[in-house]
Amino acid sequence: MQTTYFELLGEENIRMLVDRFYDLVFEHEQIAHLFKTDKEEIKEKQRLFLTQFLGGPPLYSEKHGHPQLRARHMPHVITEDDAVAWLSCMAKALGTLPIDETLKDALFKRFVPTAMFMVNSGENTP
Repeated sequence: MQTTYFELLGEENIRMLVDRFYDLVFEHEQIAHLFKTDKEEIKEKQRLFLTQFLGGPPLYSEKHGHPQLRARHMPHVITEDDAVAWLSCMAKALGTLPIDETLKDALFKRFVPTAMFMVNSGENTP
């Protein structure tokens, strides 16, 4: 049986990642405007989602239904620059975790296609 990223990262590191990531996002001039609702609610949804996304229990689906990432993000104009800013915040947050650099790199690579899939405005959008 293959070890999941969830198992390698652990719940405490996921919680730390979400906290640090949203501290950065809410201060980032490029993307802060995309996060208008309650910070604690956003963090909790992200924690549930990341648990599931990284191979842990399907906590997000159990509470909120299928993630439908692109559909849930459609009400927000998201450009490629926004996705890059999001990834920059995620890279910084990952960099603060007390985990192996190889795991940090592998996790970041997992986030790139997902972040770019959220782009719904700009030159390269369908």
